[in-house]
Amino acid sequence: MNAQPSIASIGFASRHLDQIATHLDRKYETAWCYLQPTDRPCFSTRLLTDLIGWCRFVEQNAAPLGIRYHVIASNTPRIFNLGGDLELFRRYVIQGDREGLRRYGIACIEPLFANIRHFNGDVTTLSLVQGEALGGGFETALSSDVLIAERQARMGFPEVLFNLFPGMGAYSLLARRLDPKRAEQMILSGRIYSAEELQAMGLVDILVETGEGEAAVYDYIKRENRARNGFRAVRKVRDYLHPIGWQELLDIVEIWVDTAMRLEPRDLRMMERLVTRQHQQGIAAA
Repeated sequence: MNAQPSIASIGFASRHLDQIATHLDRKYETAWCYLQPTDRPCFSTRLLTDLIGWCRFVEQNAAPLGIRYHVIASNTPRIFNLGGDLELFRRYVIQGDREGLRRYGIACIEPLFANIRHFNGDVTTLSLVQGEALGGGFETALSSDVLIAERQARMGFPEVLFNLFPGMGAYSLLARRLDPKRAEQMILSGRIYSAEELQAMGLVDILVETGEGEAAVYDYIKRENRARNGFRAVRKVRDYLHPIGWQELLDIVEIWVDTAMRLEPRDLRMMERLVTRQHQQGIAAA
């Protein structure tokens, strides 16, 4: 049975957001952020602008609002997020606009880093994946403390197909959950994995049947609340032993930009085909 939380509006300062939907469940002290891109289901600059604004709001207001949990999910049926804006990448590379590509990369890692560092406070972060999470979508899912996936979900890093790599935290996040060798193998394979495979690898923390994702979020919150002091301590130890810092993410973005600027025409043609696929998947999900 799906949980029926009591919902109260957060009253987020900017009321012109159309790329995300947010609400606060006061009963469970949980803020929800649903990705809902109106064009292709990828990280467009519009989506990133809304997401950065939201993350800054949570950082500033988590304590006053009593937010102890944050969940990132998606309002797009069958899709969590398909990753970077390949159409934008391609245009920047063709134009030789290194700085534009760099600005985009930095915009991607800002909300990711806010999630990794618990919004600069004592917030447990959860990702709920109910569809496809590719590239930057998978990075986003991995950036949370807890990754909950429904059985139909699929995740992976296809960037190697167009001679690039996921440059917004994938290696760091995978190496923290697995190890560097397996992180490289996953990134270089270009494979898309089932949620069941990822659970076996230890990347998906909780696997549930289709339609049970939100209930699983609340089941986890109830379980953590029974021993929150211990859960918090384990998280602090993990962050101490396996830190992911801003400078690390920024330096990797620089490597990603340098790599992207060396893409060849055949790589850009493959990217163009994947842009078409993003459009098709977005239309099918609408």
